[in-house]
Amino acid sequence: MFIRFGHIITTVVGALLIAAGFNLFLIPHQLLSGGVSGLSMLTGYFTPISIGVLYFVYNVPMLIAGWFLLGRRFILLSIVSVAAVTIMIALVPEKMVASDPILSSVFGGILVGVGSGISFRVGGSSGGFDILGSIVTRYRDFPVGTILVALNALVILAMGYLQSDWNLALLSMVSIYITGKVVDMIHVSHIKVTLFIVTDDTDKMLERLLQIERGVTRIPAEGAFSHTKKDLLMTVTTMYELAEVRRIIKEADPRAFVNIVETAGVMGSFRKR
Repeated sequence: MFIRFGHIITTVVGALLIAAGFNLFLIPHQLLSGGVSGLSMLTGYFTPISIGVLYFVYNVPMLIAGWFLLGRRFILLSIVSVAAVTIMIALVPEKMVASDPILSSVFGGILVGVGSGISFRVGGSSGGFDILGSIVTRYRDFPVGTILVALNALVILAMGYLQSDWNLALLSMVSIYITGKVVDMIHVSHIKVTLFIVTDDTDKMLERLLQIERGVTRIPAEGAFSHTKKDLLMTVTTMYELAEVRRIIKEADPRAFVNIVETAGVMGSFRKR
């Protein structure tokens, strides 16, 4: 359950980006973000209660559910994010940066997506429907961003009905869609890749690869031209872990030949993180 200080700093930076997306682009035009934050905005537009306070209160039951289903480290980072977003909403001034609501919906969605994505990247979330999305993707292999878009449909419908302004609802949908796509670009753990590694130093390579807790298949091979006996190692990992795996391979055998192929799907045992 160890949490690095750098991960906390990254989570706080992500919270700042989320709050900036809210206060500088979305809230001035009464647009919605996704999930619990959108629900907080919708409530805040019709009541005198602070959106930051509503954001915190609405997140409490999500965090409790995640504590039992997703693990303490994930939820502790999510608590840091929720608390930081609540504070940042109060600190970042509410100011209309762009007068065009279309531009505001686009850039607000980008900022919120980047902030949420880097929170996911270090192993946490920005709370709310992100936690529900993580629960679903933990047991079903779907992209997190796509799940968040689906969960947000009800909030958008409520906005269109209550405000009687479907232009704002549709612009909010654009913002939420962009947020989901940005999250998927940053949080890439659902994308699988298969590595085929030809090495002359099999034992050292296996010793290093097995440290990342991924299965490795060892296949005897022979060079067609040189007839030299080699080993072909095959392993499946995620795009998120690929940089670490490539570093390990270069350190174990700088001359290893590696073919990296994006994997359409995985059946059987595959450990999710």
